[in-house]
Amino acid sequence: MGLHATITHPWTLTPREAVTLQREMAPRVVTQDRLGEVRCVAGVDVGYEERGTVTRAAVALLDFPALSVREQAVVRVPTRFPYVPGLLSFREIPAVLEAFARLRGVPDLVLCDGQGYAHPRRFGLACHMGVLLDVPTIGAAKSRLIGEHAETPPERGAWTPLTDADEVIGAVLRTRVRTRPLYVSIGHRISLETAVHWTLACTPRYRLPETTRAAHRLASG
Repeated sequence: MGLHATITHPWTLTPREAVTLQREMAPRVVTQDRLGEVRCVAGVDVGYEERGTVTRAAVALLDFPALSVREQAVVRVPTRFPYVPGLLSFREIPAVLEAFARLRGVPDLVLCDGQGYAHPRRFGLACHMGVLLDVPTIGAAKSRLIGEHAETPPERGAWTPLTDADEVIGAVLRTRVRTRPLYVSIGHRISLETAVHWTLACTPRYRLPETTRAAHRLASG
């Protein structure tokens, strides 16, 4: 079965053309909850080999709430887009789409180790992936791309708004007591409050979600 893109677009683009495409596709992002019962969650990890000429994408499907790995896939494809901040989805998603297509199962929710709505054009990797696959997605990034925020209280589950130009674009979420927070934002078909809820639900012990940890282990194994 697998998960396949419901819409497509060219990947052979210049950075300027990629920016234009982001602006054109950003209105497709659904910022309300359109997800059903969550029994399977997915994590994605992307890395590079052969001095950056090969993109490696790992996808792990985990049962929820057990957060045990159900299925996984790793693919390697030639890297065809340069490293440009804000345009990582054009570099990484082609390999991710191929990895999802190789799986039998279909996730109810995908957590991305990257930005979603917290992006200069409100169309980070989690948004791009969610729109193409028509699946609920969350951006749960380890670092901030844009925006400002107050200090997040130290207890687990505390969060403060991440804002840009007076707009709330994400949440700075403490997933473990007195550890560095995650930058959570909407990907697609989910509200920010629900994105925070599910990020915490998938992060029972460590700083990073089990989805991210499983995909990283797979990619590094």
